[in-house]
Amino acid sequence: MTGIKLFVGLGNPGSQYENTRHNAGFWWIDQIAQSTGTRMNNEAKFFGTAGKLTENSQEAWLLKPATFMNLSGRSVSALAKFYKIPAEQILVIHDELDLPPGTCKLKKGGGHGGHNGLKDIAAQLGTTDFWRLRLGIGHPGDRNAVVNFVLHPPSKSEWQLISQTIDESALLLNQLLQGQTEQAMMKLHTKTPRG
Repeated sequence: MTGIKLFVGLGNPGSQYENTRHNAGFWWIDQIAQSTGTRMNNEAKFFGTAGKLTENSQEAWLLKPATFMNLSGRSVSALAKFYKIPAEQILVIHDELDLPPGTCKLKKGGGHGGHNGLKDIAAQLGTTDFWRLRLGIGHPGDRNAVVNFVLHPPSKSEWQLISQTIDESALLLNQLLQGQTEQAMMKLHTKTPRG
């Protein structure tokens, strides 16, 4: 298995969305960019902010689409096509309603679970066969409250849990770059959940 060549964090551009739950994927990319010293630049041809990461002689792209969530696929497919990166070497990092804050899961393929960013990426790539890192943000308990929920900042305690999850999953960067996804999954999924 070859490693991940494109890490895509999902979110909405603009300061009014910066601290909202829906931007958890952006937070992850920011953390990786900071810890690896990767410079992120506005890339008009990729409809987003992108940077080339070099870590332990592995190279990959970091991407934050600037298209708004529902059109994330436009940005992802533009960069993936340009650099000929196949879907199975793409990892999409996104907020996950079905997981409580403080947990995250790594998986390949599957449905979009109503997540518009994932839905558009699958449509644009023509496959669901990409990797996802699902950062738990919890669920408001009512389907009709979801939109409002994801577009608001987490509470202080939720924020701490989400930040810890981002820190922990960011430590798996080298394994992901080297294609050691099984080991990365084991590490993530055997963690004792916090609450």
